[in-house]
Amino acid sequence: MKSLLITCAAIFMSCAGAPSQKSVAMQNSAELLVSESQGGAETPGFRIIKDEKDFRNVIRGSFGIVDLGKDAPNVSYPKFPKDKKVVLYNLGTFRSGSHQIREIKGTALKNNILYVEVPAGEPSGGMEIQVISSPWFIFTVPSDYQFSSVELKYSK
Repeated sequence: MKSLLITCAAIFMSCAGAPSQKSVAMQNSAELLVSESQGGAETPGFRIIKDEKDFRNVIRGSFGIVDLGKDAPNVSYPKFPKDKKVVLYNLGTFRSGSHQIREIKGTALKNNILYVEVPAGEPSGGMEIQVISSPWFIFTVPSDYQFSSVELKYSK
């Protein structure tokens, strides 16, 4: 009886110590939908976009201003993917340089953290005009990804 109790306790402890989610190796499973250099939040962070209405509200200002006196141009908004999770990521506020994300090289999921690999920005050199920017981008990941945090990994 004692050995059965010890065996059950050992099995329980090994299950409790195992991570609830396996690590997903870095893979190119993300798709960049929209990337803008202005209009994001002052602090870095993310949120999941749940539906097409919210998606349209977020990207509405990023496709130019429509002149009300003329016929509305045919604006080509990206399609809202129904089979993927859509993530809005704000990079925060920067004082100079271009910090707009133009490519996602890959993603990895480990310990409820989604790591997004993006190219490192190239320094432009010389004197720059100080322009405050708040870049943001929207990307998709597989719908079965479960995460509570997003971190950018810059690579060359």
